[in-house]
Amino acid sequence: MDDAFPREPLEALGYNVVTHGQKTFNGVALLSRLPFDETTPRLAGDPADEHARFLEGVVSLQRGVVRVGCLYLPNGNPPDTDKYPYKLNWMKRLQDYAADRLKTEEPFVLAGDFNVIPAPEDAYNPALWVNDALFLPQTREQFRKLLNLGLTDTIRAVTGQAERYTFWDYQAGAWQKNNGIRIDHLLLSPQASDRLVQAGIDKHVRAWEKPSDHVPVWVDLDL
Repeated sequence: MDDAFPREPLEALGYNVVTHGQKTFNGVALLSRLPFDETTPRLAGDPADEHARFLEGVVSLQRGVVRVGCLYLPNGNPPDTDKYPYKLNWMKRLQDYAADRLKTEEPFVLAGDFNVIPAPEDAYNPALWVNDALFLPQTREQFRKLLNLGLTDTIRAVTGQAERYTFWDYQAGAWQKNNGIRIDHLLLSPQASDRLVQAGIDKHVRAWEKPSDHVPVWVDLDL
């Protein structure tokens, strides 16, 4: 929840903090060294959707602005329940949002846990995921539609290297076997990708004591 977020130690480090959380498993946050010009919670397109899954922030630079959309896309499992149509509809709303933001021709980053395995090479063992909402053909199709709007998948733009995963389950020794998947993504508008310096995945964090099952994905932009 918002009031439980560790705001004070982060602000002491020089960050401006904005959060959008709730008393469930959902929540998103943005940290910035620069003050936010504006922030907008929730993804447009469904007024009844109260999940804390989306947060947009804009900061001013010496040359214009940079806009970041931070998201936690629905998991969608089990796919034979109403959770999967909710996921697909959420992805279509995300496409509408991204298409609108791309019209501004600003540096724009769409970042977060997409709960999408884009292609077989993004899973250590694709056969394990064929019936999972993260890898179903409809899910990957909606992700391709998002990219086809003109967004760049940053990690794939900088490397074709195999086994570039961002998530290892806690179960069945997935980390020890490197049985991972790539589901956390940083997507860039053309104006942001033109300023791409480097990007990467901090895999080593998964070996820390009591780690998250996700690891950080990062991008360096010359803004």
